Amino acid sequence: MELEEYINTVKVKINASSAISSIEIIDERTFLGRGYFRARLTLSNSDFLEIAESFTIIEGRCVTLGYRYQWMDSSKQRLRKRWDNVTHFPDLPNFPHHVHIGEESNVESSQCRNIRELIDLVEQEIMF
Repeated sequence: MELEEYINTVKVKINASSAISSIEIIDERTFLGRGYFRARLTLSNSDFLEIAESFTIIEGRCVTLGYRYQWMDSSKQRLRKRWDNVTHFPDLPNFPHHVHIGEESNVESSQCRNIRELIDLVEQEIMF
């Protein structure tokens, strides 16, 4: 897989998702063996989801380097969840991957997810 190909698979995923009602691509780029994709999505329940991921290709496989996925209510005032891998909770299992649930101070261990996996998770949470 190439960097541009991964970006295209992300676009296909978000365009095909019934959980997403509108898409605004903020940035997409590839440079010196790294890629970056950022978009703002309105979900089918009117919530807001901002996705940002940096990635590279290692042995033909896309590897997520850094990510921040923030899910807010429709007013963009209340946090539902934010997944990221910023290194500020070293005592959590699976460090640095964590999720803030409902508020900044409510933090739990998480796992590394790429955008496509996140969309699968969001679909499961809002469609049922």
